[in-house]
Amino acid sequence: MRRQTGLQSTIAVSTALSGIGVHNGLGASLTLHPGEPDSGIVFLITDERGREIEIAARHENVCCTELCTRLGDASGNAVATVEHLMAAINALGIDNLVIEMDGQEVPIMDGSAADFVAAIDQAGIVAQGAPRKFIKVLKKIRVEHGAAWGELLPAETPSFNIAIDFADDMIGYQEVTFDLSAATFRRDIARARTFGFMRDVEALWSAGFALGASLENTVVVGENRIVNPEGLRFADEFVRHKALDAIGDLALAGAPILGCYRSLRGGHRLNVSIVKALLADPQAWTMVEAPVQRAPKSAGRIEAETFAPAAAYGPDVS
Repeated sequence: MRRQTGLQSTIAVSTALSGIGVHNGLGASLTLHPGEPDSGIVFLITDERGREIEIAARHENVCCTELCTRLGDASGNAVATVEHLMAAINALGIDNLVIEMDGQEVPIMDGSAADFVAAIDQAGIVAQGAPRKFIKVLKKIRVEHGAAWGELLPAETPSFNIAIDFADDMIGYQEVTFDLSAATFRRDIARARTFGFMRDVEALWSAGFALGASLENTVVVGENRIVNPEGLRFADEFVRHKALDAIGDLALAGAPILGCYRSLRGGHRLNVSIVKALLADPQAWTMVEAPVQRAPKSAGRIEAETFAPAAAYGPDVS
């Protein structure tokens, strides 16, 4: 049975994953470690001089949103393609985590968040001795980038309405709407893969992108067909993956957002821009805490519902 504790959570034990960077084409691996209460999500990388550098998974550290979300610091240390991992962390309700990197890019795995979900499940999720904190949206915030737009609206739980509109007939207009929960993410979103167009491959390679892309980690759209022999995992896999990206990018607010995110023709730049716009307006949000419901000490690992109704929360005035 699922148990809502209202407490922050982390993983029970460390767990490792390895693969390839979809953009740099190099081997990539990482290890997820339990994090201390109130420490948030932190990437731990090693710089050229062998020093360990911490980069918090927060919007202030976003240094690039071209084709992926990249976090970095003022010294040029960076980690790329964080969005799929951050989506799994966000959706499964993990508040505190240390992500030790071996390389400069999160491994793409199969192009979705499924392997990250599996790794977290294998490690187990444990409650910690501090209440969960949320960013509650108080008024509408809207950002427009040409024909693309995104907006955050007040809502009782995190919810998404994501739409895409491609001229390519293989994709066209697609839309998906859902309330975010661990169960919904596992069933409907986590397995949706990143995608690209065959016609763009040479241009991407010459620009230093997609060097590790293949049919094993990317849905490739050719002329009037899906190139991957297995086809699509969902009829609308493209918009589901855009929703996956949005869940990961919005996690860079530093706490789960209680609000409805709507977007049309969005991407990493738009997703990060809406987070920045929200947090830049002190009248648009407030920090709230979840009511704590203590679980029995013998409960051990938990499988908690990620969110509870926002109406039960009060402002965090500490």
